[in-house]
Amino acid sequence: MFKQNISNTEAAFQRYLGTPLDQLLEERLSVDPQARVLALFKRCAEQVPAYRDFLETRKIDLAEIADYPAFQTVPLMNKANYMQAYALPRRCFGGSLHGADRVAVSSGSTGQPTFWPRSAAYELDVAVRFEQVFVDSFAADRRSTLAVVCFALGNWVGGLFTTSCCWHLARKGYPLMVATPGNNKAEIFRVVRELAPHFEQTVLLGYPPFVKDVLDAGAAEGMAWAEYRTKLVFAGEVFSEEWRTLLGQRSGSLQPCFDSASLYGTADGGVLGNETPFSVAIRRWLADRPRAARELFGESRLPTLVQYDPCNRFFEVHENTLVVSGENSVPLLRYHIADKGGVLGFDEMWDFLKQHGIQSIADLGLPVDFKPRALPFVFVFGRADFTVSYYGANIYPENISVGLEQADVARWVTGKFVLQVLDTPAGDKALRVAVELQPDVPPDRLLRETIEVAIKQQLLRLNSEFANYTPAERQLPHVTLHGFADPDYFPLGVKHRYTRTSAE
Repeated sequence: MFKQNISNTEAAFQRYLGTPLDQLLEERLSVDPQARVLALFKRCAEQVPAYRDFLETRKIDLAEIADYPAFQTVPLMNKANYMQAYALPRRCFGGSLHGADRVAVSSGSTGQPTFWPRSAAYELDVAVRFEQVFVDSFAADRRSTLAVVCFALGNWVGGLFTTSCCWHLARKGYPLMVATPGNNKAEIFRVVRELAPHFEQTVLLGYPPFVKDVLDAGAAEGMAWAEYRTKLVFAGEVFSEEWRTLLGQRSGSLQPCFDSASLYGTADGGVLGNETPFSVAIRRWLADRPRAARELFGESRLPTLVQYDPCNRFFEVHENTLVVSGENSVPLLRYHIADKGGVLGFDEMWDFLKQHGIQSIADLGLPVDFKPRALPFVFVFGRADFTVSYYGANIYPENISVGLEQADVARWVTGKFVLQVLDTPAGDKALRVAVELQPDVPPDRLLRETIEVAIKQQLLRLNSEFANYTPAERQLPHVTLHGFADPDYFPLGVKHRYTRTSAE
């Protein structure tokens, strides 16, 4: 078994390293993803002890799961009924951790943290997502590139997973150097000052709010980000196109569809999809057309919109939330990841665009010779429960973000906030937004009033429920301004929460 694991890993690496990106993706387009996920299901039912028991206790007859429609009847797995119900080795192929050489830990935002072992070979499918971004968006196959990993390093999935995948790209032959300062701004600045002048472009990879902090703090110290031809890779949060534009201005971006990309990733499934120049162009077009966005996505807010490989990560939709299947050391079969979203086929997306007057790539502002990859789309709003209800209107953090990203507000605030609905002494509801100020910016009444108006204007523009359900006299939010890293609302070193319940 030991020698077999070595042989399989070596074969996977040789296959990945020796196959150009275009060929890898073209080969996937010729595979039936439904047949592939059905084959994975059968293999897991035979070789993964926990999954075999999971099916048996639910009286699933394997002989009856012979086609894709039958597969769709298989019960969903989740953290509670599967990951926390079975010992970790039993959830792996062969009932053993042998072959898994690394581990990540989920954040535990929904309860007990979960451990996710994987092997280096399973990173290769995820490395293709990074390869797409670095090649299709950043032209890193033709430009020497410094990749600066700004995710926290440690057991969390972001930092080391990103680092490892970038190393795979360098090993494949891309002119890429990977630096790992983690989320230490002083180290990031030291790395960039010393190394960036020797490369044609620099890529910062990190969580959106932290990347913004890096750009702002670096500029305050005299760093000329535009001179480094800075590109940005994000993961972990939904952001607005106004925010992308704002960061583009601060990083010196000249091509917003090519200078940044967001990854849709989870600790359990790795990177599930990635923004492409095509998906960014579509999202930017929709940002100016809330009605079209609502028609396409069913809501007024803009989700993260990425393309994905259905042979690598197979998506289904259950009650407007996402279900994913994919091979890993702990394989996922109809795993409910509890993110609100949906899927759209490549042709389905083009049909929608044409119905709204988009006849060519150029109509989206992309170069006429750009050829999008014919991969399907998955859109993600984030956790299904990260909203507040105000006079019957669902208000999303994304709606508030756009207000804070307006030109007369953005330079004074960090972009972090806490959204809350409170009861007033008179028994009414009040919409409260606690806003974090930039370092050394004092609270100011005029700034507070400016932010209140900006948030209201964007809520009215983007959220039709808010505009129609909320009485006019209750539409202006109550904003409180807080110093940078305020311990009650914006403590350092923990994952930020954008909403609170009235009881907190």
